[in-house]
Amino acid sequence: MHVAHLSLADFRSYAALDVALEPGVAVFVGPNAQGKTNLVEAVGYVATLGSHRVALDAPLVRLGAERGVVRAVVVRDGRRTLVEIEITPGRANRVRLNRAPLPRPRDMLGVLRTVLFAPEDIALVKGDPAERRRFLDDLLVARAPRLAGVRADYERVLKQRNALLKSARVVASRAGPPRAGAIGTLDVWDAHLARAGADLLAARLELLDAVRPLVDKAYDAVSQGGGPAAADYRSSLGEDVPLVADRAALADALLAALAAARASELERGVTLVGPHRDDLVLRIGELPARGYASHGEAWSLALALRLAAYELLRADGGDPVLVLDDVFAELDDGRRVRLAELVAPAEQVLVTAAVPDDVPRQLVGARFEVAEGQVRRVG
Repeated sequence: MHVAHLSLADFRSYAALDVALEPGVAVFVGPNAQGKTNLVEAVGYVATLGSHRVALDAPLVRLGAERGVVRAVVVRDGRRTLVEIEITPGRANRVRLNRAPLPRPRDMLGVLRTVLFAPEDIALVKGDPAERRRFLDDLLVARAPRLAGVRADYERVLKQRNALLKSARVVASRAGPPRAGAIGTLDVWDAHLARAGADLLAARLELLDAVRPLVDKAYDAVSQGGGPAAADYRSSLGEDVPLVADRAALADALLAALAAARASELERGVTLVGPHRDDLVLRIGELPARGYASHGEAWSLALALRLAAYELLRADGGDPVLVLDDVFAELDDGRRVRLAELVAPAEQVLVTAAVPDDVPRQLVGARFEVAEGQVRRVG
């Protein structure tokens, strides 16, 4: 799998851009704030309909423009697919595949798969649980695009339930305990949350079973024997609930946990139980990585998570496109070389760097110069 052509219109800093790409390594070199990351961010957007830098779409549209457009030609098993995404802040995106409009933007997920390495990845180890939940859920959708619907259903139900809890909290502060009608409505949303949450939680547990040994293997490769590394799931259901991918059992456990937490939830006006409160606990040896890992160990573990995702997607069929966004500047010489050796065999690797010397010699391929919103091939 590779991107053969990328075209941008009013995306980030680019009023207009057309870049022809090939399989193999492509290195984009230029000073900071010249548009290198904007380029690979667009590639990632084609794969995920999201950005690794911002949560909302509005910053993706060039200042002063009403909409932005990303077009990419994706080649997989010799077949070319044209993906066109129109981004209009405040409105739903419009997506076309081979010129045919899709009823839902998420129907294009799976056409392109990417694995991104970026300086922000250190947050996978040292950051909040939300970073690690996003890692799991993004990988879930990359492997099985239908799970985007499961993820969206859970987030919709959670939002509605939180709104009801907040409303009940306000009523209680003014007129005493919530009325029976509000409690009955909450029972209905409990059932919805338990069902959607069980689907998402079971999918995460199945994914973790598949990715766990790959994380340990990748950490060993990056750190040269600094492990072992481990990843375990911490659920808001409590330590007494068996974490097995049995959707019916998980739904029952979620219902019971919601019932037990109801008084606290009504008092605080927020949902306290569910996959949105869970965490992926990373360890190096016997110690949790968060709080104990050195900077180098944390970087090695973050890289191991991305490499494990790459190997898992590759095993599913077809190399995902690897994107290394200014990551070599964050690594010492040894980790640079080891990472380069591990990713060099991929079908396509897109690399950004401020200076050419940041890119290890193991990554040989096309070179592009990025300056003042222009991209020019120089080698």
